[in-house]
Amino acid sequence: MRQKIKDRMRALKMEIREHKSSFIVYVTLRALVILVMILQIFNRNYEGVFYCILTLILLMIPSFIQMELKIELPTTLEIFILIFIFAAEILGEIGSYYTKVANWDTMLHTINGFLAAAIGFSLVDILNRNEKVKVQLSPLFMAVVAFCFSMTIGVMWEFWECGMDLFLGMDMQKDTIVHSISTVMLDPTGGNRVVHIDNIKNTAINGMELGLGGYLDIGLIDTMKDLFVNFIGAVVFSIIGFFYVKQRGKGKFANRFIPRIKDENADFLKIVEEDRKAEKVQKEDSDSNP
Repeated sequence: MRQKIKDRMRALKMEIREHKSSFIVYVTLRALVILVMILQIFNRNYEGVFYCILTLILLMIPSFIQMELKIELPTTLEIFILIFIFAAEILGEIGSYYTKVANWDTMLHTINGFLAAAIGFSLVDILNRNEKVKVQLSPLFMAVVAFCFSMTIGVMWEFWECGMDLFLGMDMQKDTIVHSISTVMLDPTGGNRVVHIDNIKNTAINGMELGLGGYLDIGLIDTMKDLFVNFIGAVVFSIIGFFYVKQRGKGKFANRFIPRIKDENADFLKIVEEDRKAEKVQKEDSDSNP
């Protein structure tokens, strides 16, 4: 068991170093995260320390997936994923970019929809190109699968945000200030007649004015906006993927985002295991022939 863990750690290091450009991005972001973590420790912001540790783990996920699933992530896709993780966890959470930078969350959800569609598409594409599997799916079907995969990931994330808000009292579903509402809850007859309230300039709770300049929507608009931009990202890549299959790999842009099966000479886990076995045999031979 211990030897298997050592083999995987060695193979993971080789995987991280495989492509020079993605390795430079990985090392740079890792150094920045460690620096931020040190600052959070000095400031006694232990929640920030947790986000830094989580980010350090997440930064290794692309290489871990490549090693374990024996797939090759294009360098561009891998760099996008690494930057996305840093932007979401370090800049978004610790740097408070979600509230300081307009549409930061919207941008990340759009990119997430695009990247998730690329990953979903690749899963079907790898299956489609596998000679052992006698299935040939049409370009349209593959595009639909990529779209559905991306939207499912988006919905599951919104479930996660809602759960964190409900059970842990967080505010992952960010609030929105609105100036009009339509509700049946205010129907004086207790029926189902919609009551419209416009030009809301202030909100008071328990007699205390909040000074928001409008009404506080707690998460619904944010959730639907996130799903909508995820939809846009998913549609964009699904269209790209459709024409990629129609032209079978001629699109240079799509090739930068669609993973493929690893070549045997890049299967680092297999290489490490074979090297260890060769070293073991060589040691046994030297022991038997002093």
